[in-house]
Amino acid sequence: MKRWSDIFGTSRHSDFRKAVRIILAYLVDLVLPRSCLACGELVAFHDGLCPACWKLADWIDSPLCDKTGEPFSYDLGPGALSGEAIQKPPVFGKMRAVLIYSSIARSLVSGLKYKDRLEFAKTMGRWMARSANELLLPDTIMVPVPLYWRRQLQRRANQSTLLATAMSRITGHRVEQNILLRGRNTQKQVGLSASQRESNVRGAFRVPDEMQKKLKGAHVILVDDVYTTGATLTAATHALKRAGCEKVDVIVFARVVGTTDTSI
Repeated sequence: MKRWSDIFGTSRHSDFRKAVRIILAYLVDLVLPRSCLACGELVAFHDGLCPACWKLADWIDSPLCDKTGEPFSYDLGPGALSGEAIQKPPVFGKMRAVLIYSSIARSLVSGLKYKDRLEFAKTMGRWMARSANELLLPDTIMVPVPLYWRRQLQRRANQSTLLATAMSRITGHRVEQNILLRGRNTQKQVGLSASQRESNVRGAFRVPDEMQKKLKGAHVILVDDVYTTGATLTAATHALKRAGCEKVDVIVFARVVGTTDTSI
Protein backbone atom coordinates (compact mmCIF):
# COMPACT_ATOMS: atom_id res chain seq x y z
CA MET A 1 0.00 0.00 0.00
CA LYS A 2 1.46 3.35 -1.04
CA ARG A 3 2.09 5.99 1.55
CA TRP A 4 0.74 9.54 1.31
CA SER A 5 4.25 10.85 0.61
CA ASP A 6 4.70 8.34 -2.23
CA ILE A 7 1.59 9.67 -3.95
CA PHE A 8 1.78 13.40 -3.30
CA GLY A 9 5.38 13.92 -2.23
CA THR A 10 6.74 14.99 1.15
CA SER A 11 6.81 18.70 0.32
CA ARG A 12 3.17 18.69 -0.76
CA HIS A 13 2.21 16.89 2.44
CA SER A 14 4.07 19.54 4.46
CA ASP A 15 2.40 22.36 2.53
CA PHE A 16 -0.99 20.77 3.14
CA ARG A 17 -0.37 20.61 6.91
CA LYS A 18 0.75 24.23 6.97
CA ALA A 19 -2.40 25.25 5.11
CA VAL A 20 -4.57 23.34 7.59
CA ARG A 21 -2.83 25.04 10.54
CA ILE A 22 -3.37 28.48 9.00
CA ILE A 23 -7.06 27.77 8.37
CA LEU A 24 -7.55 26.42 11.90
CA ALA A 25 -5.79 29.45 13.41
CA TYR A 26 -8.05 31.73 11.36
CA LEU A 27 -11.17 29.90 12.55
CA VAL A 28 -10.00 30.08 16.17
CA ASP A 29 -9.52 33.83 15.80
CA LEU A 30 -13.07 34.16 14.50
CA VAL A 31 -14.57 32.19 17.38
CA LEU A 32 -12.13 33.28 20.12
CA PRO A 33 -10.76 36.76 19.42
CA ARG A 34 -7.24 37.44 20.68
CA SER A 35 -7.69 39.18 23.99
CA CYS A 36 -5.51 40.24 26.92
CA LEU A 37 -5.54 37.62 29.67
CA ALA A 38 -5.83 40.29 32.35
CA CYS A 39 -8.26 42.92 31.00
CA GLY A 40 -9.83 41.36 27.91
CA GLU A 41 -8.73 44.05 25.45
CA LEU A 42 -7.94 42.87 21.92
CA VAL A 43 -4.27 42.05 21.35
CA ALA A 44 -2.11 40.94 18.44
CA PHE A 45 -1.44 37.41 19.74
CA HIS A 46 -3.21 34.76 21.77
CA ASP A 47 -1.98 33.94 25.29
CA GLY A 48 -0.56 37.33 26.20
CA LEU A 49 -1.07 40.71 27.80
CA CYS A 50 -1.94 44.02 26.19
CA PRO A 51 0.78 46.74 26.34
CA ALA A 52 -0.95 48.52 29.23
CA CYS A 53 -1.21 45.39 31.40
CA TRP A 54 2.34 44.36 30.48
CA LYS A 55 3.60 47.69 31.86
CA LEU A 56 1.46 47.31 35.01
CA ALA A 57 2.74 43.81 35.72
CA ASP A 58 5.45 43.71 38.41
CA TRP A 59 7.94 41.37 36.74
CA ILE A 60 10.63 39.86 38.95
CA ASP A 61 14.12 39.94 37.49
CA SER A 62 17.67 40.44 38.69
CA PRO A 63 18.85 41.69 41.10
CA LEU A 64 17.16 39.40 43.61
CA CYS A 65 17.77 37.31 46.72
CA ASP A 66 19.68 34.16 45.80
CA LYS A 67 17.53 32.06 48.16
CA THR A 68 13.98 33.41 48.16
CA GLY A 69 13.91 35.24 44.84
CA GLU A 70 12.77 38.46 46.52
CA PRO A 71 13.63 41.37 44.19
CA PHE A 72 16.18 43.99 45.30
CA SER A 73 15.99 47.68 44.42
CA TYR A 74 19.72 47.65 43.61
CA ASP A 75 22.42 45.06 42.96
CA LEU A 76 24.06 43.70 46.13
CA GLY A 77 26.35 41.35 44.25
CA PRO A 78 26.26 37.62 43.47
CA GLY A 79 24.77 35.38 46.15
CA ALA A 80 23.23 38.27 48.12
CA LEU A 81 20.51 37.33 50.61
CA SER A 82 17.46 39.26 51.76
CA GLY A 83 16.75 40.00 55.42
CA GLU A 84 14.02 37.35 55.34
CA ALA A 85 16.43 34.69 54.07
CA ILE A 86 19.04 35.58 56.71
CA GLN A 87 16.67 35.79 59.69
CA LYS A 88 14.58 32.75 58.77
CA PRO A 89 16.34 30.60 56.15
CA PRO A 90 13.86 28.56 54.11
CA VAL A 91 13.88 24.78 54.40
CA PHE A 92 13.88 24.52 50.61
CA GLY A 93 16.94 25.42 48.53
CA LYS A 94 15.93 28.28 46.23
CA MET A 95 12.69 29.83 45.07
CA ARG A 96 11.91 31.80 41.94
CA ALA A 97 8.75 33.65 40.90
CA VAL A 98 7.51 35.39 37.76
CA LEU A 99 5.62 38.33 39.24
CA ILE A 100 5.10 40.24 42.45
CA TYR A 101 1.58 39.50 43.64
CA SER A 102 -0.11 42.76 42.65
CA SER A 103 -3.04 43.63 40.38
CA ILE A 104 -2.05 41.78 37.18
CA ALA A 105 -0.78 38.66 38.95
CA ARG A 106 -3.88 38.65 41.16
CA SER A 107 -6.13 38.79 38.09
CA LEU A 108 -4.38 35.88 36.39
CA VAL A 109 -4.22 33.69 39.50
CA SER A 110 -7.86 34.40 40.35
CA GLY A 111 -8.95 33.58 36.80
CA LEU A 112 -7.11 30.26 36.81
CA LYS A 113 -8.01 29.28 40.35
CA TYR A 114 -11.61 30.41 40.81
CA LYS A 115 -13.07 31.39 37.42
CA ASP A 116 -12.34 28.27 35.36
CA ARG A 117 -9.94 30.10 33.04
CA LEU A 118 -7.84 26.98 32.70
CA GLU A 119 -6.32 28.24 29.45
CA PHE A 120 -4.35 30.78 31.52
CA ALA A 121 -2.08 27.95 32.68
CA LYS A 122 -0.41 27.69 29.26
CA THR A 123 0.96 31.24 29.37
CA MET A 124 1.62 31.30 33.11
CA GLY A 125 3.50 28.00 32.87
CA ARG A 126 5.58 29.28 29.96
CA TRP A 127 6.68 32.29 32.01
CA MET A 128 7.39 30.06 35.02
CA ALA A 129 9.56 27.76 32.92
CA ARG A 130 11.71 30.75 31.99
CA SER A 131 12.02 31.90 35.61
CA ALA A 132 12.88 28.37 36.78
CA ASN A 133 15.51 27.79 34.12
CA GLU A 134 18.48 28.25 36.48
CA LEU A 135 17.03 25.69 38.91
CA LEU A 136 16.38 22.91 36.41
CA LEU A 137 18.75 19.96 36.17
CA PRO A 138 18.47 17.17 33.56
CA ASP A 139 16.83 14.76 36.03
CA THR A 140 14.72 17.27 37.98
CA ILE A 141 11.24 16.09 38.96
CA MET A 142 8.38 18.60 39.00
CA VAL A 143 5.93 18.05 41.86
CA PRO A 144 2.78 20.21 42.07
CA VAL A 145 1.52 21.15 45.53
CA PRO A 146 -1.56 18.92 45.93
CA LEU A 147 -5.09 19.76 46.97
CA TYR A 148 -7.08 17.57 49.34
CA TRP A 149 -9.12 15.15 47.20
CA ARG A 150 -12.47 16.59 48.27
CA ARG A 151 -11.42 20.14 47.43
CA GLN A 152 -10.08 19.05 44.06
CA LEU A 153 -13.45 17.46 43.25
CA GLN A 154 -15.09 20.81 43.98
CA ARG A 155 -12.83 22.51 41.43
CA ARG A 156 -12.26 21.47 37.85
CA ALA A 157 -8.54 20.95 38.45
CA ASN A 158 -5.59 21.64 40.72
CA GLN A 159 -4.04 24.89 39.50
CA SER A 160 -0.54 23.78 40.57
CA THR A 161 -0.82 20.64 38.42
CA LEU A 162 -1.96 22.72 35.43
CA LEU A 163 1.04 25.03 35.84
CA ALA A 164 3.49 22.13 36.26
CA THR A 165 2.10 20.41 33.17
CA ALA A 166 2.43 23.60 31.13
CA MET A 167 6.03 23.99 32.32
CA SER A 168 6.77 20.39 31.42
CA ARG A 169 5.69 20.95 27.83
CA ILE A 170 8.35 23.67 27.57
CA THR A 171 11.21 22.07 29.52
CA GLY A 172 10.62 18.36 28.91
CA HIS A 173 10.88 17.52 32.63
CA ARG A 174 8.45 14.98 33.99
CA VAL A 175 5.62 15.85 36.37
CA GLU A 176 4.85 13.49 39.25
CA GLN A 177 1.36 14.11 40.63
CA ASN A 178 1.18 11.17 43.04
CA ILE A 179 4.48 11.56 44.89
CA LEU A 180 3.15 14.18 47.30
CA LEU A 181 -0.35 13.90 48.79
CA ARG A 182 -2.33 16.14 51.10
CA GLY A 183 -3.30 13.77 53.88
CA ARG A 184 -5.97 15.87 55.53
CA ASN A 185 -8.42 18.60 54.60
CA THR A 186 -6.79 21.73 55.97
CA GLN A 187 -8.62 24.99 56.56
CA LYS A 188 -8.34 27.51 53.71
CA GLN A 189 -5.31 29.74 54.26
CA VAL A 190 -7.12 32.93 53.21
CA GLY A 191 -7.22 35.42 56.08
CA LEU A 192 -5.01 33.41 58.44
CA SER A 193 -1.96 34.95 60.07
CA ALA A 194 1.51 33.57 59.35
CA SER A 195 1.55 31.50 62.56
CA GLN A 196 -1.99 30.23 61.92
CA ARG A 197 -1.02 29.19 58.40
CA GLU A 198 2.01 27.32 59.70
CA SER A 199 -0.08 25.47 62.27
CA ASN A 200 -2.82 24.78 59.72
CA VAL A 201 -0.59 22.88 57.26
CA ARG A 202 1.90 21.33 59.67
CA GLY A 203 2.01 17.60 58.90
CA ALA A 204 -0.62 17.95 56.17
CA PHE A 205 1.49 16.36 53.43
CA ARG A 206 2.82 12.85 53.02
CA VAL A 207 4.64 10.70 50.49
CA PRO A 208 3.13 7.22 49.94
CA ASP A 209 5.48 4.38 50.83
CA GLU A 210 5.50 3.04 47.27
CA MET A 211 6.63 6.45 45.95
CA GLN A 212 9.56 6.97 48.31
CA LYS A 213 11.99 5.04 46.10
CA LYS A 214 11.52 7.70 43.40
CA LEU A 215 12.74 10.36 45.82
CA LYS A 216 15.98 8.76 47.01
CA GLY A 217 18.66 11.30 46.09
CA ALA A 218 16.27 13.16 43.78
CA HIS A 219 16.05 16.85 42.95
CA VAL A 220 12.48 18.14 43.12
CA ILE A 221 11.00 21.45 42.09
CA LEU A 222 7.78 22.17 43.96
CA VAL A 223 5.27 24.04 41.78
CA ASP A 224 2.60 26.36 43.21
CA ASP A 225 0.65 29.45 42.18
CA VAL A 226 1.39 31.97 44.96
CA TYR A 227 3.93 32.30 47.77
CA THR A 228 2.58 34.25 50.74
CA THR A 229 4.17 33.26 54.05
CA GLY A 230 5.81 30.04 52.88
CA ALA A 231 3.89 27.81 55.30
CA THR A 232 2.48 25.45 52.66
CA LEU A 233 5.75 25.09 50.77
CA THR A 234 7.66 24.56 54.03
CA ALA A 235 5.32 21.74 55.10
CA ALA A 236 5.52 20.16 51.63
CA THR A 237 9.32 20.36 51.62
CA HIS A 238 9.54 18.67 55.04
CA ALA A 239 7.42 15.78 53.74
CA LEU A 240 9.62 15.34 50.65
CA LYS A 241 12.84 15.41 52.65
CA ARG A 242 11.52 12.92 55.21
CA ALA A 243 10.89 10.60 52.26
CA GLY A 244 14.52 10.84 51.13
CA CYS A 245 14.52 13.72 48.66
CA GLU A 246 18.00 15.22 48.51
CA LYS A 247 17.16 18.74 47.30
CA VAL A 248 13.95 20.75 46.96
CA ASP A 249 13.63 24.03 45.07
CA VAL A 250 10.46 26.02 44.42
CA ILE A 251 8.87 27.83 41.49
CA VAL A 252 5.71 29.91 41.93
CA PHE A 253 3.88 32.17 39.54
CA ALA A 254 3.71 35.10 41.97
CA ARG A 255 4.98 36.01 45.41
CA VAL A 256 4.00 38.54 48.04
CA VAL A 257 6.70 41.16 48.64
CA GLY A 258 6.93 43.74 51.44
CA THR A 259 3.54 43.06 53.00
CA THR A 260 1.91 40.83 55.55
CA ASP A 261 -1.34 40.70 53.55
CA THR A 262 -2.89 37.24 53.97
CA SER A 263 -6.08 37.84 52.00
CA ILE A 264 -4.97 35.29 49.38
